[in-house]
Amino acid sequence: MAQIDAFFKMMNELGASDLHLSTGSQPIIRLQGELQRIKFKTLENEELRKMLFEITPEPKIKEFEETGDVDFAYEVPNTARYRVNFFRQRLGVGAVFREIPQEILSIDDLGLPQVLKNLAELPKGLVLVTGPTGSGKSTTLAAIIDYANRNRRDHILTIEDPIEFVHRPINCLINQREVGRDTLSFKSALRGALREDPDIILVGELRDLETIELALEAAETGHLVFGTLHTISAPKTVDRIIEVFPGEHQGQIRSSLADSLRAIVAQNLFKRVDVKGRVATLEVLIATPAVRNLIRENKIFQLNSVIETGRKFGMQSLDDAIMEQLKLGRIDPAAAYNKAVNKDKFRPFLTESPEDFTEV
Repeated sequence: MAQIDAFFKMMNELGASDLHLSTGSQPIIRLQGELQRIKFKTLENEELRKMLFEITPEPKIKEFEETGDVDFAYEVPNTARYRVNFFRQRLGVGAVFREIPQEILSIDDLGLPQVLKNLAELPKGLVLVTGPTGSGKSTTLAAIIDYANRNRRDHILTIEDPIEFVHRPINCLINQREVGRDTLSFKSALRGALREDPDIILVGELRDLETIELALEAAETGHLVFGTLHTISAPKTVDRIIEVFPGEHQGQIRSSLADSLRAIVAQNLFKRVDVKGRVATLEVLIATPAVRNLIRENKIFQLNSVIETGRKFGMQSLDDAIMEQLKLGRIDPAAAYNKAVNKDKFRPFLTESPEDFTEV
């Protein structure tokens, strides 16, 4: 057993989501969204390098030495998988480990909107799951892919950096490709995907213009494509995709996106106050004809109004999702206020008036 595995065992027992190891600091875990120091000595650079390199594949050590950053996945048998990032900092080496549970929770287990099951059964199109780092996008996507795996008989191809949740074939053929190990890049894997007869393609992250363009092409040519972006709302997601492209191409991309988009799910995580754990709040935009027209006509600012009135299609606004959790007593009013879009709706739940210099 590697020396570092003791930290992972402790993480798993406590229910921590992340482990931070950094030269010049004690180890730190993220528990229920908050950082907590572990009672352990301050880590020295050479000691930490030795500990980290014990579990690192040789090609990844070489990449780290050359670039100062590296990503990969590490698995502790009978415990969990971990998404790993090494980096250099002022005092030496640093590392962050995000735990990926071995069990994939279902849409129902996670308490997610039932409309996500409909998204898993779409014949084609583009579905985006967005949110800040650490908001649970990967968990939500894993639940959707798992639902498809159980209810369809198709070929699912995932392209990830690194592979996070491991899907076992149930009713679908599943091929999972890791960038850097199985393919050079998201772009090259997506190009290859169009010749590999997939029905569903999951792209771990839409990072750049070419990857987005290829994902749109795949969606337009009869594939169901899932992807992630680091955006905080459905309208911001549409803006981000379009703004990646040069001005002279944006009209064409608006049209392409309007045709291929099926849904955007924008996610946030809250620490629960009633029980141990966290809860997700989701904004859901379904690409109805009205939504497609607004995208084509570049009236993105009107999408919020469509979401507010589109409940019968499975849509919901972020504020409505937050309000539901607040009224159920699951989340703190101050946290709800801080993450809400229309903060005025949440002021009556606060015990004292908030001070926010950004609103002055």
